[in-house]
Amino acid sequence: MSEFKRVTPDFTVAAQLGADDIARAAAEGYTTIIVNRPDDEAPGQPSANEIKSAAEAAGLNFRSIPFSGLPPAPAVVMETAQALDEAKGPVLAYCRSGTRSITAWALAKALVGSHTPDEIIALAQKAGYDLSGARGALETLAPKA
Repeated sequence: MSEFKRVTPDFTVAAQLGADDIARAAAEGYTTIIVNRPDDEAPGQPSANEIKSAAEAAGLNFRSIPFSGLPPAPAVVMETAQALDEAKGPVLAYCRSGTRSITAWALAKALVGSHTPDEIIALAQKAGYDLSGARGALETLAPKA
């Protein structure tokens, strides 16, 4: 089972999910699963379609926004912002370690201006991720006063 690392009341990240994690996510009240990990990144990794099937069977929405490397492309940030905006409840996003997922979330939140760069970095730190190196990108995306 993967550890769920809550970032905000509405957003949590995790490492690679399995079918058992999906049932737990539904039981804990998540409404949407976002995958940021491309298929076939590692041997034995469940495919996005396998996780999608389990999510939909559990009554969860599923979004596939895979990307490799950091930072994510602008299209990934925009799609993440849209997915977060459309979510009807708490979101659980996953990749290999959670780092890509929290980075996509951070840049999306900076882009829409719902959190300041300092708030984003502090929330990520509290969840166990150091996004201080992304401060420049967060500040560039943040709306100007």
